[in-house]
Amino acid sequence: MRALARSLVSKTLASWGFGQEDIGRVALVCGELSANAVEHSGRRGHLFEVRLTADGARCLIEGSDASRTPPRATKAGEDDEGGRGLFLVDSLSAESGHHDRHPVGKTVWARLILDSSNEESVCTS
Repeated sequence: MRALARSLVSKTLASWGFGQEDIGRVALVCGELSANAVEHSGRRGHLFEVRLTADGARCLIEGSDASRTPPRATKAGEDDEGGRGLFLVDSLSAESGHHDRHPVGKTVWARLILDSSNEESVCTS
C-alpha cells in the first residue's frame, strides 16, 4: 500500500508540473503517513485515504484511517527497523499535525513548502 500511495502521488505531482526533488520529498512523506495508517489503524478491513492538495508552492498531504488513536512519535533505537516515520515527516515538513475525522477515525497531515509551484490542485485516492 505504501508503494502504491507513493507512486500515485509521484505521478500526480509530475502531471501538475512539480520537479523531481519536490516529488521525492512529498512521496516520502506520503509513504510514511500511509505506512502509519496501515500499521496503526487498528481496524481490520478498513481502508485508508490519502489526499494531496497543492496551492502554489504549498503542498498538503493528508492520510486518514479508521483509528481515533493520535499519532505518537517514538524514539527508535540504533538497530530498530521502525519508529522513525513521524520524525522523518516532521523533518521534511513545514508543519504537521492531526485531527479527528468524522464519522470515524483521524487524519494525520503534513504541509510542505516546495521549490516549484503550480495553480491549486486536489487529488484524493
